[in-house]
Amino acid sequence: METNSVFFRLKECIFSALPKGLKTAWWLIKITVPVSFGVMLLDYFGILLIIARYTGPMFEFFGLPGVSAVVFITPLSTNIYSVVALLAMFNLPLREGTILAVMCLISHGFLIETMVLKRTGSSALRMLFLRLAGSFLIAWLLNTLMPGSYTNNPINTPTSMPGFGIVFMHWLSSISSTVIKILLLVNILLVFQQIIEEFGWIKAINKPLLPLMRLMGLPENATLSWVVGNLVGLAYGSAIMIDQREKGNLSGEEADLLNHHIAVSHSMLEDPLLFLTLGFTLHWLIWPRILLAYAAVWVRRFELWMKSSIKNRKTILDHGQI
Repeated sequence: METNSVFFRLKECIFSALPKGLKTAWWLIKITVPVSFGVMLLDYFGILLIIARYTGPMFEFFGLPGVSAVVFITPLSTNIYSVVALLAMFNLPLREGTILAVMCLISHGFLIETMVLKRTGSSALRMLFLRLAGSFLIAWLLNTLMPGSYTNNPINTPTSMPGFGIVFMHWLSSISSTVIKILLLVNILLVFQQIIEEFGWIKAINKPLLPLMRLMGLPENATLSWVVGNLVGLAYGSAIMIDQREKGNLSGEEADLLNHHIAVSHSMLEDPLLFLTLGFTLHWLIWPRILLAYAAVWVRRFELWMKSSIKNRKTILDHGQI
């Protein structure tokens, strides 16, 4: 009887989670596919190269060759795989490649991911500014701290562009893989969340991580979303973040604090490991984002505290005048 009861509860979790999972997956797909297709067209017709020509000098200020602008701009609306491919193609020196990789780890896919952050309660403009400004702040920091200096060696650049048919089929293959990944991961994650809520396992996850969450300035209620975001990333983890927000498990302010962290520090396993194939050192790809996320949350908390103090003082003054 107990086994049947457990089985029934598991089945209920699956049937309860799937409709929400499919709805969230479809919302992500509707954003991801057209944005990705648009970037593919911009790349194919050379518009990204034109933009990079004007932004290149700015990158040299941060110890990076002008061609870095192409690497940075391309994945703003796509995933981190394009960064790995471009870095391999341009064959950047290890130092410059590492700086650029960290910048892209912070800012890749931010058009799609900003929609997630906006839906869970943060200002889209604020999130865009945080990620872009954070990327260049980290570039300056790494250029200052990393051994060596800018080499200014000639960079390998592609001399020709394959036909549109080849480019389109490559995009179609890539986006099909992404869509399948969204459908699978979003639904699996929501089923997982439903199960741990049904069987009361949330506390088992929250308790050991509570000191770390407090150190980072994050609310205990955000622990599950924080874990998922760091394991599978912001876009795929959005299912749980959105669901937690809609259920009222996270208040607007709590979700906003989490977003300030996870906007710059997410997918800490898969994404950095991809760059190991290029010979990059793992710790340079991880700790700068953690430090930036830590600072972003505490700056936001200080800002909220200041606003609250000013509001309370104004209220006291108003009452005093009465």
